[in-house]
Amino acid sequence: MKVRTEHIKETVRQFVFCEAADSFPVLASMAQAGECRFNGPVSVELNAGREMDHYRVEGALSAPVSLLCSRCLADFDRVVSSQFTIFFREGAGLGADDEDEVELDERDLISAVFEGDEIDLLPEIGEQVALTIPLKPLCSETCKGLCPFCGVDLNTTVCGCAQEQAYSKFSALKNFKVRS
Repeated sequence: MKVRTEHIKETVRQFVFCEAADSFPVLASMAQAGECRFNGPVSVELNAGREMDHYRVEGALSAPVSLLCSRCLADFDRVVSSQFTIFFREGAGLGADDEDEVELDERDLISAVFEGDEIDLLPEIGEQVALTIPLKPLCSETCKGLCPFCGVDLNTTVCGCAQEQAYSKFSALKNFKVRS
């Protein structure tokens, strides 16, 4: 996914990409680590144009993914999507020799650097997809999870376990009353 800067110097251009998830290094490592499984390609639609001293890339992406619910441990499918804006600046980034402390503004946080006459979008798009994957995925907001005693999925089965309160160090204070 490379865009030649000569194509976007005069006018804003629209690009549409469909790329396999394993061609993004960050997504391939996530799948290899078992964090998720990609069920199809990453679809990207973006507009790229030149603004004064940088290039602005705005777009939307989506990718079908299989996740493991963090409450009930069931596999479920979801399409993750995101809208993004990235500013690309030509030249090298700030080095360690430039200054000891550098204050970054909001634009610096969504900026990337490129060299030459091509902007490689692959790493930045991969990061955008990775940011849409939830840290604690849920199959639904109402997921009941697993029974802490017998381990049965409470979404599909009602267990016969007595719902006893777990022993707590503070249970001795349950009937404690303060006299004034």
